[in-house]
Amino acid sequence: MDATSEIGIAPGGLPFLGHALQMLRRPLDFVASLRGQGDVVKIRVGAEWAYLVRHPDLVRQVLTDIFTFDKGGALFDKAKQIVGNGLSTCPASDHLRQRRLLQPAFSRERLENYAATMSEVTREMVDAWQPGDIVDVHKAMGKLALSIATQTLVSTSAVSASQETLKDSIQVLLDGIYWRMIAPFELLQKIPTRHNREFALAQQRMGAVVDQMAEEYRKSGVDRGDLLSALLAARDTDGTTGMTNAEIRDQVLTLFLAGVESNGAAMAWAFYLLGRHPEVERQLHAEVDEVLGGRVPSFADIPKLAVTHRIVQETLRLYPPIWMVSRRTTAAVKLGSCAIPAGAGILFSAYAMHHDPDLFDEPERFDPDRWLPERARSLPREAMLPFSSGKRKCIGEAFSVIEATIAVATVARRFRLRSVRAGTIKGIPRVTLIPGPLPMRVEGRKPKTMA
Repeated sequence: MDATSEIGIAPGGLPFLGHALQMLRRPLDFVASLRGQGDVVKIRVGAEWAYLVRHPDLVRQVLTDIFTFDKGGALFDKAKQIVGNGLSTCPASDHLRQRRLLQPAFSRERLENYAATMSEVTREMVDAWQPGDIVDVHKAMGKLALSIATQTLVSTSAVSASQETLKDSIQVLLDGIYWRMIAPFELLQKIPTRHNREFALAQQRMGAVVDQMAEEYRKSGVDRGDLLSALLAARDTDGTTGMTNAEIRDQVLTLFLAGVESNGAAMAWAFYLLGRHPEVERQLHAEVDEVLGGRVPSFADIPKLAVTHRIVQETLRLYPPIWMVSRRTTAAVKLGSCAIPAGAGILFSAYAMHHDPDLFDEPERFDPDRWLPERARSLPREAMLPFSSGKRKCIGEAFSVIEATIAVATVARRFRLRSVRAGTIKGIPRVTLIPGPLPMRVEGRKPKTMA
């Protein structure tokens, strides 16, 4: 009979609150402090115990057995109440159907259309910058990601007022969702404070505008090449049944919440890192000058921008958008030698794994060349998880990487960005890992081909 290991409890828990304060105030430090506590550690978030999984082999077990380790858990269950039953939140029993319905929205043809929008929107942003400007790069990249999301969801020929309503609503939801996930008492969300009222109103407005646009698209019957057209065209395996307005609303909300803040943060982190590592920035400029020659990048350029891609990959390692993942067991199971009961909350942190010296050499060092093929192949399986892994890997991974690659290359062809704040910036965990205010000075440059 296999031996069963005792699972330790994370230190520092408080009566009633458990480890909620650590998860709210310093979650990255808290999770990092558990290194050496064992492959699985118990923590308490509010009234519920959860099992934090640390070893990559055990994380792989969690990610590959999607029926035993289903979507759920202390943080996740609260998020689902807000975003509904979209692809990112649906149970395993509905995942295959939803994945099949959404996959055409992320086909190569659609991604090529989206890339054209990404390139144009980014060019418009860069055209408004002047050498000497001080730009809050996190704020600018957040606006860029939001504009790209709304314009790839709804084509520019659609009513701009709908896009503005989406932008305003999603920003309110992004600002409030993490607190609602961590809050130890749900009653706090029901108190009619200004923030709670604004949050509820944003949910209502976003749902209403998506419903309205879906009806308008259905009546027109025109495929505009955008995400909403793809969602409306999706059919079940019977070839006739499509998604209801409620299903489309849930998909749009989960895609926006999963993509806008995370993509904006990833792009901001990339420019922060480049500003601190001019030797890497010089490699980037050399590649951009050679490949683009002064023009904006297109979808066809993406495979040629290898240095840019490695910069994006290393940024995602240091600052993974999905920094914490939550699951719930549907049956009693063993994780390695640890016995986990049915109904247990399971957590693992991509951030902690990406910064683990047992998995990555010099994990705190920004080293894009660690993603050269000959070096990357030596990494353990499941060591790199910016978009999770397995059957429930983020469907928007290619979208996000293309967006970041285009943004970094488009800015680099004309400008350098230099931080005006001394010192290292620490990530602020929300639903994703954000840098907070990031003022940077814009410095002009010309491609060598145009000099």
